[in-house]
Amino acid sequence: MAYSQNGDFERLVEQITDVIVARLNGGAEDGACGCGSACFNRCPERMQRVLDAGASRIGILLGEGATARDWAAMVDHTLLKPEASEKDITRLCEEAAQYHFASVCVNPSWVKTSACVLRGSGVPVCTVVGFPLGATLPDVKAYETRRAIFDGAREIDMVINIGALKSGDDCAVEYDIRSVVEAAHEAGVLVKTIIETALLTDEEKVRACLAAKRAGADFVKTSTGFAKSGATVADIALMRRTVGPDLGVKAAGGVKGIEDARAMVEAGATRIGASVGVKIAQEAAGVKTAASAAAY
Repeated sequence: MAYSQNGDFERLVEQITDVIVARLNGGAEDGACGCGSACFNRCPERMQRVLDAGASRIGILLGEGATARDWAAMVDHTLLKPEASEKDITRLCEEAAQYHFASVCVNPSWVKTSACVLRGSGVPVCTVVGFPLGATLPDVKAYETRRAIFDGAREIDMVINIGALKSGDDCAVEYDIRSVVEAAHEAGVLVKTIIETALLTDEEKVRACLAAKRAGADFVKTSTGFAKSGATVADIALMRRTVGPDLGVKAAGGVKGIEDARAMVEAGATRIGASVGVKIAQEAAGVKTAASAAAY
């Protein structure tokens, strides 16, 4: 895609990120989170963790020789609509098993059902925590995480405390993320941190990504799909530039087909969240498809 090949675009992303990170680092002398020594009262000691294979595939771009299965292996086949029925969820899981998607992503009440349908398929269940607003308390998010794992979830997509981020309380954001990370990592479960890019400035996106990285998350993710817009190539490039090669980057919201998916991957995404996973896989195989369903 022209986005990733355009040197001016890449330099612009680098310059924006460098300016923001330099500004943030300028205020970080007093405390680990850049908000003074008082932050240590709320931020647990940073943990180090070897990332799961889901995040270790950083930098692998899908070239012209990629198969439909290669593309499917990057997709979280997603259904988060509140009106989704058991029949809808079962169909989602059957499609995931057929196409070998990276996971199915469902609301917590459907985790147990999905795990049963997918048993033996090799496709894990992903669920959402603090969704879609991110405004629940850290201990509640930690409980949600443990309960979802008990029901069979192997990946957790959690929404950060967006209001805390906008208030400048990066320590609260980091602690919020860490509460979920520690609960999930106890069981070897991946955590993707949803920062809801549509609601953030570029500086806030960088701060959110850095908080996720400090807290030990495995991925940063653009969107819930319930805000005013979803993933953009520019946001993926900014997020990748910020987190470097150590974390996965998930593009979610508004990915409607293989061309959108390819643009996101070329910008730095290593996972795609979409309700049109079947369409992506079919288009990657050269199959012409009908108009896509609305993004989740």
